[in-house]
Amino acid sequence: MKRIKITAGPAEAFAQLNDSKTATAIWEALPISAKGMTWGDEIYFSIPVDLETEKGQSVVDLGDLGYWEPGSAFCIFFGPTPSSQGSEIRPASPVTVFGKVEGDPKVFKQTPHGAKVTIERAG
Repeated sequence: MKRIKITAGPAEAFAQLNDSKTATAIWEALPISAKGMTWGDEIYFSIPVDLETEKGQSVVDLGDLGYWEPGSAFCIFFGPTPSSQGSEIRPASPVTVFGKVEGDPKVFKQTPHGAKVTIERAG
């Protein structure tokens, strides 16, 4: 099981990666630090991984980690986005879900736009 630590501004959480090719490629690229952007209740940032969408999902679950191919972006979903209808969590376009935040992903609500985000291996 691959486990990562996500620090986004004042927020910190651990997440588990699944066994997808995308998760493996991201694991190999760690550690990663970037400036996080917010889009509704989503944090996203470009990462040095260039992959095609793998089993793309147009609606994701609370706490899912997604890879968004058009922006080579790592996405953390912790609530509705501007594309959501009702209470669903909808990325801008389909993403590859490659992991899940442990515990309450709403800790990321306190992360300001432009905050530094660091992803590292947690063993």
